[in-house]
Amino acid sequence: MAAQTNVSLDVAIMGREFRVACPEEERESLLQAVTYLDRKMREIRDHGKVIGLERIAIMAALNITHDYLAARPVDPDEPIRREQIGRMSSLLDQALAQQNNLF
Repeated sequence: MAAQTNVSLDVAIMGREFRVACPEEERESLLQAVTYLDRKMREIRDHGKVIGLERIAIMAALNITHDYLAARPVDPDEPIRREQIGRMSSLLDQALAQQNNLF
């Protein structure tokens, strides 16, 4: 197994410089994340309702987390999901049974 090579990157978010380390193979995705976060924070700042870098960062984190949770796939093993799937399966069985009676 090859050793993982880390790189240090200097990035700018809202005009502030940060040095971050990441595995070499994740460099591009980290830079994409920096660009995305910077854009989201600037959008919040430009709307003018949130003042202060820390508050802007928290609001950006909250918005990004909300978007992530809304877009993530549903876990079919959650109890409520199993119940919903069971009800749908039952309804399909009933509909198919009625369909079979037509022929």
